[in-house]
Amino acid sequence: MAIRKAIIALDFDGTVVTHAYPEVGEDIGAVAVLKELVAQEDKLILWTMRSGTLLEDAVAWFKKHDIPLWGINENPSQKEWTESPKLHADLLIDDSALGCPTCFLDGERRPAADWRRIREMLVRMGYLD
Repeated sequence: MAIRKAIIALDFDGTVVTHAYPEVGEDIGAVAVLKELVAQEDKLILWTMRSGTLLEDAVAWFKKHDIPLWGINENPSQKEWTESPKLHADLLIDDSALGCPTCFLDGERRPAADWRRIREMLVRMGYLD
């Protein structure tokens, strides 16, 4: 059994979907893992540089895949205990973060998050069973 309920911040382009900005890319294996996380009551925050209608497109992607977001570019409970603009999360998953496992997808010139290996890391760290 997972060790705790966690707050997990997620980048979008290249992390949850393929690099296709400003369009929304294709799922790269995130859907199944994110559904596992929310099923055990972990909270997901979309942490992205997208704004305006491009942000709305990303939020719609999560709705389309029945993945609830607890926050969008903010931790909703954070203002109760700090005025800092830095996002508080237990874990950040971002293809540009040092240590995030990445892979090259067919035809891609930039690496994207490798959700098979991310899931393995989440299990090792106690976030998933």
